[in-house]
Amino acid sequence: MMKKFTKRRNLVKPAKTRFATAFLASHRMYEQKSNLKKLFVSDEYTNSVYGREARGRESADIILSPSFWNNEVHALKIGGPLVKVLRLVDGEQRPSMGYLYEAIDRAKEVIQASFSDQRKYKRDFEIIDKRWDSKLHSPLHAAGLVLNQELFYDNEERILGDEPLWNGFYECIEKLIPEEFMQHKITKQFIIYRNVGQLFGKKNMAIRQRKTKSPVEWWKQYGHSTPDLQKFFIKVLSLTCSSSGCERNWSVFEHIHIKKRNKLTLKRLNDLVFIKYNRTLKRRYNARNVIGPISLDNIDDANEWLTGVLEDHADEEVFEDTSYLTWGDVAEARGIGERIYGLRGSTSTSSSQRKGKEAVTLSLVDEEEEVEEDDEQYNIDSGIQEFDNLVEE
Repeated sequence: MMKKFTKRRNLVKPAKTRFATAFLASHRMYEQKSNLKKLFVSDEYTNSVYGREARGRESADIILSPSFWNNEVHALKIGGPLVKVLRLVDGEQRPSMGYLYEAIDRAKEVIQASFSDQRKYKRDFEIIDKRWDSKLHSPLHAAGLVLNQELFYDNEERILGDEPLWNGFYECIEKLIPEEFMQHKITKQFIIYRNVGQLFGKKNMAIRQRKTKSPVEWWKQYGHSTPDLQKFFIKVLSLTCSSSGCERNWSVFEHIHIKKRNKLTLKRLNDLVFIKYNRTLKRRYNARNVIGPISLDNIDDANEWLTGVLEDHADEEVFEDTSYLTWGDVAEARGIGERIYGLRGSTSTSSSQRKGKEAVTLSLVDEEEEVEEDDEQYNIDSGIQEFDNLVEE
């Protein structure tokens, strides 16, 4: 029934992606928003056994609730740029260590530009910053940004004033290069790089190819004036930003060490995994794109499809080229309230009625108390149900 209204389009395709399946499903739901609404108000659905069940009516209330789609847009605006960053660090074709620091900053800028009010993303930024500071941020990312020729020379003024960035850069040098005389040589050679001296600025090709060559290729070609700094940067950029490679290697173990082949010796198992995984790496390498710099512009356009979306989906018209019936009117006629599964949004009323009434809002404290009460009641009900199941068994 759903495919009939969505023109044979599926909402979930877990086999097509490595991660972010929930986000992509939400994205697909938003693209099929109008068709899903038409499905739940159709005679075919309301007269079916699903439409007469309590869960079916509850599902229809959720899909027809303007507050649900308002929260859906909020989640997509927050998640879109972050998924772009995840795709960047998950790739195996191009080294991304020199781009992660800048990618996170650009993702936050895109999220900020997607909202008109700071209060709408303040809490989200706190979560992002907490995860970045405690789990993700590393001095390696700072060193990668400083030695990424494209980002460093284009944003030199901003980078030079970023104290935490430089703290991470010098901390990375101390950890990876323990010898003091080598630290001195690297910092001395870095001055040549920062001042665009010798090969970095003498050849016009070096300046032109800052954005056309990957950082590794650029440093191999023009970093001969600073050999120690060159080796240090290639060492930094060779490290990974993600543990996805390890997880895929573990998946290969699971495919080989199965119930029918559970008596393999450790050496035999390691050899089989080594061959299978490296064969996969070789196939990906042969099918790779031309090695070049990573473009962060796609992060800037991550929310392009959300530009201009309605803040209140209750104003959307049911029929095109008409203004006498909105989905807010449909929600009001069905008696859909403001809160569906704890979603917060404006009460579903028509545009004319909303103009003559004052909006009723709850304080943050009251909302938190209500959420805690709902969670507590849900835990009690689920506990009782689990106990009854055990008794029946």
